[in-house]
Amino acid sequence: MCWSATADLVAGAGVAAVGVACVTRVRDGRDLPLAALPLLLGAHQLIEAAVWHAGGGDGAATVAWAVVALPLLAVWVPAGVWAAAPDGARRRGPACALAVGLATAAVLAYGIATGPVTAEIRGHTVGYRLDVPHPPLLVAGYLLATVGSLLLSGDRRLLVLGVVAGAGAAMCFALWRLEFVSTWCAFAAVWSVLLFDWVRRRPAARGLTARTP
Repeated sequence: MCWSATADLVAGAGVAAVGVACVTRVRDGRDLPLAALPLLLGAHQLIEAAVWHAGGGDGAATVAWAVVALPLLAVWVPAGVWAAAPDGARRRGPACALAVGLATAAVLAYGIATGPVTAEIRGHTVGYRLDVPHPPLLVAGYLLATVGSLLLSGDRRLLVLGVVAGAGAAMCFALWRLEFVSTWCAFAAVWSVLLFDWVRRRPAARGLTARTP
């Protein structure tokens, strides 16, 4: 996710701090899972710092990284969007994305459980390897669950976050594939700040209206 252990530590701490700010600004409990996402992303980067220090391999840090990156995020993101989505849109796009995320996460979790999961330091990137069936289908399911849930949320600002997530993921993946440098941490930081702006602009608890005699 980042180009060195130090970069992962610094970015992880910064993203987690944004996550704390997001959580403390929540005014509707249904927004909490999505608002807490930067906390998870920050912890994920701190875990990868341990992978760097271990020189890759198949240790506990590598497995923990894979658990967060693959099955957990495949469920957390669409579940958070489903919870925060407007009532009228929740049963359509977000519900379908969550169902796809659950199915994708089940296959990914099985792959991690049966292992092995390995990491390899490649210059300024870390390459992870996990044997799973039908990788292209799983990638499609993962993207539909995560980016797709934002695009189908029915919330204009979440749609913008989905567009940013899709474009940023494509750029970061291209740089990672070239083994030039990993920039996921910088993207996570930018996205988390945009999410904080979404949280800041959200209304108080929905469905509660004042009654006058």
